[in-house]
Amino acid sequence: MEAKKLIENIKKLLPSDAMITDYAFEGANIVLYTKNKLFLFNHKTSIKKVVETIKKRVEVRPDTILLRDPESTKKEILEMVPKEAGIKDLWFDEKRSIVIIEADKPGIIIGKNGALLEKIRNNTIWIPKVRRAPVVKSDIIRTIRLTYYQNSDYRRKFLNELGKKIYVDWNRNEKYWVRISALGGFREVGRSCLLLQTPISKVLIDCGVNVANERNAFPHLEAPEFNIKDLDAVIITHAHLDHHGFLPYLFKYGYKGPVYCTEPTRDIMTLLELDYVDIAQKEAKKVLYDSRDIKEMVKHTVCFEYGEVNDITPDIRITFHNAGHILGSSMVHLNIGEGFHNFLVTSDFKFLDSKLLNKAETSFLRLETVMIESTYGSKDDVLKPRREAELDLINYVSKTINRGGKVLIPVLGVGRAQEVMLILEEAVRKKLLPEIPIFIDGMVWDIAAITTTYPEFLNKKIRNLIFQQDHNPFLNPIFKRVGSNKERKEVIEETGPCVILATSGMLVGGPSVEYLKALSDNAKNSLIFVAYQGQGSPGRDIQNGAKEIYLEHEGKKMLVPIKLEHHTIHALTGHSDRNELINFVKSLNPRPKRIIINHGESSKCLDIASTLHKIMKVETSAPRNLDALRIR
Repeated sequence: MEAKKLIENIKKLLPSDAMITDYAFEGANIVLYTKNKLFLFNHKTSIKKVVETIKKRVEVRPDTILLRDPESTKKEILEMVPKEAGIKDLWFDEKRSIVIIEADKPGIIIGKNGALLEKIRNNTIWIPKVRRAPVVKSDIIRTIRLTYYQNSDYRRKFLNELGKKIYVDWNRNEKYWVRISALGGFREVGRSCLLLQTPISKVLIDCGVNVANERNAFPHLEAPEFNIKDLDAVIITHAHLDHHGFLPYLFKYGYKGPVYCTEPTRDIMTLLELDYVDIAQKEAKKVLYDSRDIKEMVKHTVCFEYGEVNDITPDIRITFHNAGHILGSSMVHLNIGEGFHNFLVTSDFKFLDSKLLNKAETSFLRLETVMIESTYGSKDDVLKPRREAELDLINYVSKTINRGGKVLIPVLGVGRAQEVMLILEEAVRKKLLPEIPIFIDGMVWDIAAITTTYPEFLNKKIRNLIFQQDHNPFLNPIFKRVGSNKERKEVIEETGPCVILATSGMLVGGPSVEYLKALSDNAKNSLIFVAYQGQGSPGRDIQNGAKEIYLEHEGKKMLVPIKLEHHTIHALTGHSDRNELINFVKSLNPRPKRIIINHGESSKCLDIASTLHKIMKVETSAPRNLDALRIR
């Protein structure tokens, strides 16, 4: 329904004394601002009738004329809330009449059946929203929240205009179609990018870089069907650079539309993009974008929770589902053309419970086409049981420590790093390993901080441990943060046997490269790969048996001998192995009619496509980059 008609219908359904001063959109949601205090506190019956009629989410907030000043409101909230709630900060979003209360224990502020939250609203008039404060201090979370509130007026206008674009009438009787274009990450791993088109909408799903391949690093945005001026929305499935690292470039060249993702994805991708720029500058590489472009991205990001259904264009509705890959990772279900076609993009997913996350979901209301990854899709990609892989890690670390060596584990900042931290912490706690220092270098520490901020995205066991701060595994004193070149040098030269977790996971840059240069010629030391090593990366060369490799050093190539022991533990991956891929597809409910394969080396894509065709008796395909497919 057109935005103007929608508002007219709402007006007809509201009582005459509602005194609505503004009918605003926040994306697909509708917000009514009232200066009638009585209606503000007693609107539930009226709004329920509106929601049942228009089938959209509607919220009532006070007009700014009713609001008390922030300072006196802050004082009153602090007096009302018990000290044990641990309020860390209050953020006043005056343009939207919202106060964000950041606290250690949000449940205390909410109160029994929401009683304390309602009391705060009734006494202060502001609409209170409660957020969990980071257990570990996180500058990036504070910076993002500050960006939102410093740009509150812009955000309100942006979200309002976005709603008007979503609520546009379109001709449901004309010839309708759904088409996808492979712009990156097809028959390869890296630079994931998919363009979804209908007669009404153009939506980009992921926009990544290939950090392991400078020649083919960026998506094919030069394809004739892509025009940044026509782009309606971008969806980011998760916060690995190969899925979002090119996104700020769009804002550099004029994109002003929405970016949809989960909250943890927003926080982590912002952190990794800032780090990506920093590393490029230090290594004298071409910088694609700068912090201003990343800030623009943050200003335009709209976050959804798992299971929340939202319109993002006039004819596309999306729902995020847990992918089990990394914190906040999502499979994207798209309801296109009001049920015309239902398309699931799994992106990277794990169909097995891990230390940190629950496995990927498989149940959907409707499903016709599914696109799945194939990182471990070949017949040889059947991984050993996860517990055996965990014991392998513990065993390799133990042997290295016993002979007086250091263990380097190159990790992606998010995903395997936190998984490895949990495995090692538990091993030390259960006396399977001595109480050695575990040094955390790069983005790993900051992402651990973000992880503790969003326990609702984690499995029940870890969530409960984080709630009990005395048992929070990420706060175990065995973990030591490395934050400078001086501290890094001390770890290398002055520290005895230890474990080092450092980014980047493929040894293409970052502190892991510095550690490898220092440790590589000593056979007492060990290098353990737990992350996928992309084709062309130094990590892949070492896996393939190279006795010496070239590493980046101050913008130049440096030849480094490889004398240390090295191991690869594939089974700790956040990707599904071949059996998991097959079992996932078998478990999908409803059963898809078509399967598209991406995110894998060419042979793996073709292998799993052939296998799934034989097993499922449905059409399968493994497109190449720049291929276009009509899926309905």
